[in-house]
Amino acid sequence: MTQEERELLLKDLCARLPYGIVLDIDTTDWKVPQGHIQLKIEGIGILFKDMSLIVNGSYYGDKYKPYLRPMSSMTKEEKKVCIEISSHPCGEIEAKTMIDWLNKKMFDYRGLIPKGLALEATEGMYKI
Repeated sequence: MTQEERELLLKDLCARLPYGIVLDIDTTDWKVPQGHIQLKIEGIGILFKDMSLIVNGSYYGDKYKPYLRPMSSMTKEEKKVCIEISSHPCGEIEAKTMIDWLNKKMFDYRGLIPKGLALEATEGMYKI
């Protein structure tokens, strides 16, 4: 992973921590390997600049990918909300509201899935 990719993933994940993001964690080189595990960050999650992750006091290393929803998975109802937000008369409020909403809904608006930095969430993974 390049430095630019690390920074992009770090920015994206930090913005999603309050919403309970699910990660796929590669544990194959742990002392007790388990393959891959899924972890939903619902408590306190700390991401360091080197991408290492600590959740609720447990260290998970730096080999993980978030599960995100492709933009194409947006429902008709979600598209309506998106249109409502984007037609707000104040541009600054519109941008913040849209980004918060996209993060909460776990949409991959930064294109992390095609870059191999995230995995596609299964239907119903995020019941928001």
